[in-house]
Amino acid sequence: MPEVDLSSLAAARAGSQPLRGYLATPSGEGPWPGVVVLHEVFGMNDVVRRQADRLADLGYLALAVDLFSQGGAARCLVATMRASMTGKGRAYADIAAARDHLLALPDCTGKTGIIGFCLGGGFALMTAASGDYAAAAVNYAHLPPDPLTTLAGACPIVGSFGGRDLTLRGAAAQLDTALTTLGVEHDVKEYPEANHAFLNDDEVGPGWLRPLWRVAGIGPHPAAAADAWARIEGYFRAHLH
Repeated sequence: MPEVDLSSLAAARAGSQPLRGYLATPSGEGPWPGVVVLHEVFGMNDVVRRQADRLADLGYLALAVDLFSQGGAARCLVATMRASMTGKGRAYADIAAARDHLLALPDCTGKTGIIGFCLGGGFALMTAASGDYAAAAVNYAHLPPDPLTTLAGACPIVGSFGGRDLTLRGAAAQLDTALTTLGVEHDVKEYPEANHAFLNDDEVGPGWLRPLWRVAGIGPHPAAAADAWARIEGYFRAHLH
């Protein structure tokens, strides 16, 4: 079954109880590299599952981990957002537990990558220098307070941002500059016509919020998403195989 229970692995790291995930497995015979998939601020949903499915279609064991497992978004959001900026918190144990699960699978090659969107993109950045991952894909992610310290020694990073995303104005250029200064291999691109959440293939979030997001232009942008996914696919192919 695609739904997996990560609770025992999380318990060993003082992580969430329970901890749930969604595992998408490629068709055919492995072994395959693994990818940890981190959701945006609205938590685990069908959009995230389809993103994991897409990675599985490309030949990766893709495990989306629900960072709001212990109490739901209402109880977990503030602490999880704080963790994404400070580098400390239960969410990091949960992410590590997801990677533990991938590495324990007999069809995993032992190489892992990480991909995140919005809130998850911030975590992907914060863990890029952990030594655990061969590549990281960060999408419309808030940058850590001190990128030059946090990202020193990071794995190769591919990043995608929307030019109309007012919450992240200048983030793409700042990230590109920091990674260039650090000598970290990277591909960071800003899409002028795209806004936040442009890689989603459908609207997400509470029903009352969706009309407001629609007016603001936040959400799917198929042309930008197609190009961003092509870059992600190329980066993972180069560094995970």
